Order: sequence, then structure tokens, then C-alpha cells
Amino acid sequence: MDDTHGGEHYKNVAGVRNAEGQAHDTALMIRDVAIHNVHYHGPVNIGHAENTNFGTNSGTISQGTASPPAAGNWQFVSNKELNQLLDPIPDASYTRNRKTSPPDSDCFPGTREEVIQDITDWADRPTLFSSDTPHVYWTHGYVSCGKSAISQTLSRKYAEKGRLPASFFFCRNSGDRSRMTKFAVTLASQMVAAIPSTRLFVKAAVKAEPALVTRGVSLATQLERLVYKPFQAVLKRGLILKTLLKGPFLIVIDGLDECEDKEEVKEFINHLLDFFKRHPSIPLRFFITSRVELHIQECLNTDGVLLDDLVTRGSEGDILTFLGTSFLVQAKKDLVIAAYIRGHGQWPTREDMKRLVHHIGGSFIFASIVFKYIIGPLDDSLTPMTRLPLAFNINPGLDGLYAHTLTRSQHLLHFTAVITAIALLFEALPIAGIAELLGIEMFEVLHVLAIRDRGYLV
Repeated sequence: MDDTHGGEHYKNVAGVRNAEGQAHDTALMIRDVAIHNVHYHGPVNIGHAENTNFGTNSGTISQGTASPPAAGNWQFVSNKELNQLLDPIPDASYTRNRKTSPPDSDCFPGTREEVIQDITDWADRPTLFSSDTPHVYWTHGYVSCGKSAISQTLSRKYAEKGRLPASFFFCRNSGDRSRMTKFAVTLASQMVAAIPSTRLFVKAAVKAEPALVTRGVSLATQLERLVYKPFQAVLKRGLILKTLLKGPFLIVIDGLDECEDKEEVKEFINHLLDFFKRHPSIPLRFFITSRVELHIQECLNTDGVLLDDLVTRGSEGDILTFLGTSFLVQAKKDLVIAAYIRGHGQWPTREDMKRLVHHIGGSFIFASIVFKYIIGPLDDSLTPMTRLPLAFNINPGLDGLYAHTLTRSQHLLHFTAVITAIALLFEALPIAGIAELLGIEMFEVLHVLAIRDRGYLV
């Protein structure tokens, strides 16, 4: 019987019958098929159906729960099954829940506009006419200067443009997010979701070499075959031409210094730079942020990389915008502050704001700490107006920040035990591990570690 039409052609779709007219227990694989005028009574085992119209059915069509296909069973692999095979990190991209998967950073409205514009100008430059433009942009700076906030903003910006194949936010002591173990498969999984036409090529790569998803090959091989070559394949076939008219694609890698696998970090960078040397006109760019650490600097401080020291990018104006807007919003919902302003005029005064900005010195984390300390609520029975002059006693250096935070947190139950365990452990433990070690509940550990939510630490 040949009564089908569609993207593929199948004969005897109603089933294979034996002499008694019964169906053999044969699993059919059906894709892009419409079945009409087929009359058959009896069981048919359909192993997989995709984009298939079965016409009118007077009985019941049952669908079982499919397991991910084995490495050799690749005739049909859905997006979900491919994702299961890749097994990516679910909370590594810019879409993660930043409250539970730090860093919880984003650019405050009206800040870092010049920095973002410079990066955007670089990322949007067509590669066809400017192959000499570096494919890699490295923004570096000390902790808390706003690197992750810029990465978050850029990721969202280019995802909205349809030009973000992937983003990866490393985080120290966060399991797979502090390792290179699932870096390549996570980028590949995100790319398949962002650029669906890459799916077939990623699938073909894993089919040809199943070790790509088991780390049986090098990181460079994983990246080449799961990310770079599939992107090249859809580019060559013109499958992303419409999007390319808007500009090159951008992959964002944040906090590279927080990856524990230093040798593989070097392997990633060196292979990336070599790839772009081999393909100077490919419309793909990488934006990378990190602190300045030797193993990263010695690889990225070279030709083919655009360097940007965020520390030298004056941010006092951005700090002033952040504080001014934040105090204005707080005054509208804090009755104490509102009443003080009605009786005394502007608060904080311009002179107060000038002193605060100078004291903060360009650190957005410190600016947030100072603001939260001033507005409270704390347990000291002081008003925000009384706390403002006391904020100048907080040392803006890291030692001062930690000392201030730890001093104001010692009243928390289990605080000393939790902090001591974290400081003395040879290898980092997850929250559940710390709780088990100390014989307390997970929520009690979280209560200590979540002091940032009570206004002391960002």
C-alpha cells in the first residue's frame, strides 16, 4: 500500500501483516507524512512520529514516554532528546535566576552607556568589510567594577536582536559553572535553541563521534565540532543570512577567571584565537570578561584581541546616577525620609552626594552596600539621615567591606560555624554539604549566606 505524501515516503504504513492478517510487532519511524484512506484493524507500534497526520482514527493512538536515543540510534532526534544528550548546565546563561545563580548583576538604567556603546560598535562592525577588526573583546578589571553587569546587559541586548548564540557566566565554587567540564556542550545547546538550523549539524557531530558529549575528547575538539563547525555550516548554506544583515553574532563569556580549570581556560583561549586566524571573515565575535590573572592575561594580551580596562573607564557619573535615582525612589516609599525632606529640603544634599561618590571610588558593589546601609532597615534604631554621615566610616577597600559585613552579621545563628567551615575547608562544599557537615538544616546555612538580601552585602 502506498498512500502517503509529505517530506518522506513510506510503503505499507498500515503495518506488516502475516498470513492471519495480524500486524507484526514492528516499530515504525514516521516523519513529515500524511496518511489517508488506510483501513486496518489491529495494533501498530509507532516508534517515532514527527509532523505526521494520521487522518481519521476510530480507535486510540497511545504515545509512550521516549527515552533519549542511544548513541547509535540517530534516525530521528528531537530538540529535547538532543538537549538530553548534550546535558548542558541549565543556569549558566543570562536567562538564569540571578537570585539563586549569581552573579546577580545588571547595569542600572542610565549607567555604563558609553562602555556599552563602545562594545556594541565593535560587535556590530561587519566582518566582510573589516576583517582586521579583532574577533575577541576582553574587558578586565578588579572585583565589583561592573564586568558582570555589562555582560548581562549585552547578552540581553543581543538576544533581543536574535544575534546571541550563547552566553556563559562562570561562578566560583558553583559546581559545573566553575569548571570547563560542560562548557562546550552548554554553548552548543544554547546555540541550537538560538539558531535552530544548527541542530542537524550538532546532531551529526555527536552521531559521528559520541565521545563529544562524554568528554572523551579535548575541549578544543568539543568546541570545534559542537559550536564552531555547526555555525560555519549554517553560514555556508545561507540559513542565517537574514539575521546576518543586522551584523555579526556575539557569544558572551563572563567571569572567566572564576573557572578553576586554568589549563583548559588557556586551551579555550588559544584555540579560539587560532580559529579566528583560520577564519578571519567569519561573522562571529566573543566578548570575554575577567579579572587580570596571569594565565588569562598571557593568552589574551595579544594581537587579535581588543583590550578594555574597565578600571580606567571613569564611572563617577554612573555612580552619581545610581545613587541619585535610588535615593529618589526610596524617598517616595519611605515615610520617614519623605517627612524629613518636607521639613528640611533636599536629602541627601548635593554636597553629601559629592562626598559619597568620591568615597565610593567607582565600585558599584560598594555603592550598593553604602546605599543599603544608609536606608536600612537595620537593628540600630537609627534613621537614614543619621546613618548617612556614618557611611563615610566604612572602608571602601575589600578588607574594610568584609570587616564591615562580618561585624554586622555576627548575631546570626550559626554564623561563626558556617563562615569558619567555608574558610577552613580544603575543597568547596555545596550548601547541602555544609549543612550536613555542621549538623544543621540547609535553610540555616542559607540564612547566614543570604545576608546580602538584608542590605549588607551585594
